[in-house]
Amino acid sequence: MPNHPTKIIYPADVPKAKRSLYNSNWQLLTKKTGRLLLLAGDQRIEHLNSDFFGPGIDQADNDPEHFFQIADKMPIGAAAVHYGLASWYGQHYRRTAYVIKLNGKTNLLPGDPISRCLAGVGQAIALAKQAGFRLAGVGYTIYLGSQHEGQMMAEASEIIRQAHAQGLLAIVWIYPKGVNVKNENDAEIIAGAAGVAVSLGADFVKLKAPKPLTVKNIQRIVQAAGKTKVVFAGGSSRTAGQVFKDIQVQLAAGAAGVAIGRNIHQRSLTEASNWLRGLAAMIYEQKTAEQVLSRLKINKPSRHKIK
Repeated sequence: MPNHPTKIIYPADVPKAKRSLYNSNWQLLTKKTGRLLLLAGDQRIEHLNSDFFGPGIDQADNDPEHFFQIADKMPIGAAAVHYGLASWYGQHYRRTAYVIKLNGKTNLLPGDPISRCLAGVGQAIALAKQAGFRLAGVGYTIYLGSQHEGQMMAEASEIIRQAHAQGLLAIVWIYPKGVNVKNENDAEIIAGAAGVAVSLGADFVKLKAPKPLTVKNIQRIVQAAGKTKVVFAGGSSRTAGQVFKDIQVQLAAGAAGVAIGRNIHQRSLTEASNWLRGLAAMIYEQKTAEQVLSRLKINKPSRHKIK
């Protein structure tokens, strides 16, 4: 598994007076390993309630607090949520570090997607201070290939500058999507998205994993991202064996971690916690999928269906 140096290389737009805070946030997010396990909780806007209620989904997931109960005390870098969720729940779950997702859109409207700011960097900082939780970074989604990509890239660029100016990390979600994108799973276009992320100055970029998932394709994407670290999305709900083995391929080829949501929060608190401990062992301790699955006995998860 490739080594991710823990020594910080500061982006030039992080002021010297903020480098200590930036370093602290970097070490917090990566557990001093240079890798990131991000628990993604932005789907309540992005996917509406279909990700939280239905067959195969634990009944507790319909309640937003279930996500925060999972994140609490777990060995994750941070939980990524929108401003409002952080406002309601962050004050009660302060052990978790947070990344505030600053833009969002639903999946209801047809046509090329556009996702605009719902909150700003300054507002996120003020909220964290008032609620008493640790804000380690901010996030923003860009739909590359949409006719609106220019507006989203401009907003993301400004957010990254503002975040760095305050000693925060900036994570971009970049998904090729729109009428001009023929195959959003193609390694070439995902590598292009990685190149956009480093061109904007992001610290991390969350990407969909390419199909086919091969070491060669992952290496190509990671190389295209340069000094921006790549984490791949956990994707739709699958078995532990499928998810963990795919992540093992990604890590071995140079990925810096995973950003995972549905495969965690759709499960019971106990099962979700086991998954996160297993993922943390792979990402932070370089354990293999086989070692983790054997130790935690989660290869065949029990799903609690809605009655």
